[in-house]
Amino acid sequence: MAQRLRYLIVDGHSIIFAWPELRRLHERRSSLAREALSKRLRNYQDRTDVQVVIVFDGKGATVSATSNPGDVQVFYSRSGQTADAIIERLATKYAARFDLTVATSDSMERQTVHASGAECISPEALRRLVVEAGG
Repeated sequence: MAQRLRYLIVDGHSIIFAWPELRRLHERRSSLAREALSKRLRNYQDRTDVQVVIVFDGKGATVSATSNPGDVQVFYSRSGQTADAIIERLATKYAARFDLTVATSDSMERQTVHASGAECISPEALRRLVVEAGG
């Protein structure tokens, strides 16, 4: 039997505020922290067989996504919608089809994700995965 595709969905701002070096970048300019997190997760994806999806709280009228072939997927929620809502929807929709892990520090989000059948890891566990992969 073929192995199921593995996905890591990352609550972007949850991780940024949990990792001190990213929090400091965010205090200077939020885009610097988002870029640094994206780069580390791109390196992780390149060194593993895990597809990475990062979800940030956004401000636009619609959900926007950016991704180049082979790159991590980045989603921004629309104004008035949280990244948590998108992550929970993705987990509910895809947990049965894929090996899905969500990285977040949000306890309510973790409960919803677990109920959908996906795994949850803490920001600290995500850091260990990234470091172990050489990122």
